[in-house]
Amino acid sequence: MIVRTLAECEQTDRKVHSQTGTWDSTRMLLKEDNVGFSFHITTIYAGSETHIHYQNHFESVYCISGNGEIETLADGRLYKIEPGTLYVLDKHDEHLLRGGSEDMKLACVFNPPLNGREVHDASGVYPLEAEAIA
Repeated sequence: MIVRTLAECEQTDRKVHSQTGTWDSTRMLLKEDNVGFSFHITTIYAGSETHIHYQNHFESVYCISGNGEIETLADGRLYKIEPGTLYVLDKHDEHLLRGGSEDMKLACVFNPPLNGREVHDASGVYPLEAEAIA
């Protein structure tokens, strides 16, 4: 059995900060845990914008608190994100994720699981195999 608290994970290298300063993500479950997915608690900072295009991963996201929006780049549609909203990037949807008037706290599941050190490249992609957390 694996038992971890968010507070414990936030005090380790499992908490990753974006190079752009728009988000942080605490990776509570990773590939090394051998459960077939990774689980993260991610904070999208208020007023920020992040370009994302997960070409190598599927992601499911549940909003715990805060607010924001997603704009899908293929069709320009806007989706409001608020507590209780779930969205799934089932078609590797390229999008802009924007923080609203307050930080947005999200629970995220990735398949295949992340190794831990992933950050978005210039195209908004996470590499399929990144450096593992030590």
